[in-house]
Order: sequence, then structure tokens, then C-alpha cells
Amino acid sequence: MKKIKFPTAQTILIIIAGLVAVLTWIIPSGKFDSLAYNKEENTFTRTILEKTETLNATQETLDALDIKIPLEKFTNGDIWKPISIPNTYHKVEAKPQGIVAFIQSPIKGIIEAADIIFLVLFIGGLIGIINFTGAFDAGISWLAETLKGKEFILIVLVTVLIAIGGTTFGLAEETIAFYPILIPIFLAAKYDAMVALACIYLGSSIGTMCSTTNPFSAIIASDAAGINWTTGLTGRFIMLVLGTLICIIYTLRYAQRVKNDPTKSVIYSQKEAIESMFGNSTNSTVKLTIRLRLILFIFAMCFVVMIYGVSQWDWWFLEMTVVFLVGAVLIGFLAKINEYTFIDLFVKGASDLLGVALIIGIARGITVLMDDGQISDTLLYYASNSTNGMNKGVFINAMLYIYGGLSFFIPSSSGMAVLTMPIMSPLADGVGIGRELIVNAYQYGMGLFAFINPTGLILASLAIVKVGYDKWLKFVMPLVIILLIFTMLMMTISVYL
Repeated sequence: MKKIKFPTAQTILIIIAGLVAVLTWIIPSGKFDSLAYNKEENTFTRTILEKTETLNATQETLDALDIKIPLEKFTNGDIWKPISIPNTYHKVEAKPQGIVAFIQSPIKGIIEAADIIFLVLFIGGLIGIINFTGAFDAGISWLAETLKGKEFILIVLVTVLIAIGGTTFGLAEETIAFYPILIPIFLAAKYDAMVALACIYLGSSIGTMCSTTNPFSAIIASDAAGINWTTGLTGRFIMLVLGTLICIIYTLRYAQRVKNDPTKSVIYSQKEAIESMFGNSTNSTVKLTIRLRLILFIFAMCFVVMIYGVSQWDWWFLEMTVVFLVGAVLIGFLAKINEYTFIDLFVKGASDLLGVALIIGIARGITVLMDDGQISDTLLYYASNSTNGMNKGVFINAMLYIYGGLSFFIPSSSGMAVLTMPIMSPLADGVGIGRELIVNAYQYGMGLFAFINPTGLILASLAIVKVGYDKWLKFVMPLVIILLIFTMLMMTISVYL
């Protein structure tokens, strides 16, 4: 009997899109009124269904709308997206998404996600150029020799550094660039590709889950909840340290089993294919010359500049993409690659990540179906009502699960914050706990589900190394259960302190 294969990432997302389209026929359409700040005119714009009205940008206006957020959070740019207005939910005319909308959703998603798709393709182009120079092979060979007997340092270092990026400025989509670079290094250290995936993806997930200074979750959610972002910072920092430690220990134990016995790898059946795909750089005969060192330095500086630009200069996908394009051109000049070869290498490198780019677009298409079907606000409305009359310990853990569930439909952290926080944060007042705990529940719920969320980044990450979603679930589910129990315990303790 022929063995049934687990579907590809693209197929999984198409199936999910179909289910979401069906939900738009079942779940009533509804909308909260929204409020946006107009910086040029120093006014608020309230949107009620298709109508808009202009309001004075004053604290009195916010108080009248029952929005417990200081005015300066809008005027200084901390809240730059429209927020939901509490107690304004109303049902609207149903907009079920039919066959045509379902078929169009991947295309619409690709168009909407064009910024990150181009970033991924240009990263692929840069990697194609640098692979041709031999700099990777020489560098990996040198690193494998240097770390011989101390390979565990690589796991600790990568996980910690990426977790720091996640907690400080929301390092997430950018990690797509790291997989093709780091996987050969982990293979050279006699680990499997799952260890590399774990260090990068778990590091990013635990970092963003326990965001401290991340403007796209901790800060914008705190602002939308009407509290200072430093409120609750200590608790999130403790969660970050302990959560990262749990992830590192879990990855180290798995990595050591694979190192001792490669057949223990959950992707052992793909061992030869993956090693062939990423090359065997440990036996490289290419010497790490001064020119190759300079090429690797320029390559590394692309990421340094990207990270600094995002965290300090408010850069986003356009600027990040330009950094990788400039890096590719500089490396091309340094390696004396002629024009025709350069273009050919760049295009081939980009095509290697085209599948990843399409997955990102298809995933965005699911969000398009949700928005067009107008069911996101309905889910939020019923979720907020479901917590009425709960004990505060039960309440805070219910919020954790509610945010985990909502993140399937709204995987954007900043989008989730401005949509839900004005509605959810006042619920804390009713049960006698601090609003910062709602911010924590939002972060931890979204963060935990991000470990396995098919509408998030995991399928795109897995596609780079062609590892199945089922293999990832087999590897990561015990860790998710451990972190869930740990998080629920910490959340329960926090409401009684």
C-alpha cells in the first residue's frame, strides 16, 4: 500500500483558506467603530461602517469614547494604526466569501505581502552570489574546525542572540535570511537541519513572545491598553530568561541525541537530501583568504546594518531589501564577477527562495479573506464576552487561550494589539487585576501559538529546508506543552501577587 504523504505547506495553507472562506458563511459579519489620528490636521477620524467623522484630538474626546489611552500616545506616534472603539460592535451585512474570492485570495495575499516577498527574493539573490565566491564553504570549514568539541556553544549563542533580537525589536520575518546561512554550519557540526531550525525559530518565537522593548508588540499593546510600556516589564524579562533557558535545554538534549546517533533525528529520512542541498562544507578545500574574509565581513555587515536600521532608524522592508541588494553588488565587485554571471547567479539564487515567498503570500491571503468577510471583529466581540464573571486566575488563563486562538486569524502582532487591546484591557478592571497582565496574556498567547501557527512564519521557514510541517510538530509539541504549563503557572501566580 502506498504511503500517504503529509501535504506541502502551500496545500496546507490553501486548505486553511478554504476553511476560513466557509467560516465567513457561518460567522456573522460585524465591525467595531475605529479611531485614527490625523497628524497633519491634528484631529481624530472616527469610522462608523462606511462613514467617517472628524473629531477634535483632545483627551476629552478619548474619555467620551471610553478609550483609556493618554492623548500623547497618539500625537507622539506611539499608536500609528486605527484602534477599535470599545462598546461599538454592531452586526453588518454579511459578506460571505465564495469560490471566486477563495481563488483570488492567494493572489491578493501575494500583492499585499509584496514587501516581504521582495526582501526574501533579494536575500536569495545575495546568497546565490556569495555561494559562487566560495566564501561560505571556506568560512564554514574554518568554523567547524574552530568549534570542534564545543559545538554546543553554537546552539546557545544563536538562540540567545536571536531571542535578544526578538525581544528588543521584533526580529521575526528577518530570520528567513538566516536559515540558508546557518544550516550548513550546523550540519558541519554534525547536527541535523532541525537543530538549526530550532535555534533560529525558537529563539525568535520566545524572544517575541516575551517582548520587552519590542515596539511592534509590547510598546504598541501597552499604549493601546492605556498604560506605560515599562509596567509589567520585570515579569516579561523573567519570562524571557526562563523561557529561553527552557528552549536551549530542549534543543541541546535533542542535538546531543542526534550527534550521538543520527538515526534519532526526526528528519533522518531526509539526511542525504538536505546535506546535498546545502553542501558538505566541512571538507572544503577553499582557503579563507583575505578577499573571502572581506566578502564574509560585507555579508555580515548587511545584517548588522539591517538590524540597526530597523531598531534605530524606523526602517522597514523597503530599506532592508536595498541593504541586501547593495551587499550583493559590493560582493560582486570584490569577487570580480562579470555582469552576465552576476545577473544569472542573482536570479537563480532568488528562484531558490521563490517557494518560500509564495508561502508568505498565500498565508497573507487568509487574512485577506478574514478582512473581506468581516468576521475578525465578531470573533473578538464574542471572545471578550466569554470571560464575564470569571475568577481572576481562570480569567487570565482564558485570555491566554483566547489570544492564542485569535492569532490563528490575526497573526500580525501590531494588528492584534490595536484591534483587541482597547476592547480587552478594560476587562482587567472588572476582575481587579492590572492591565499589564492583559498585555502579557496577548504576548504569551500569540507567542506560544506562533511555535506551530500555520498562518504565521513556520511554514515559510520549513519550506527553506523542505522539512514537513508534521516533522516539525513531532519535534516541537513536547516543548510547546512544557512552555504552556510554565506560562499558565507564571500567569496564575502573577494575578495573586
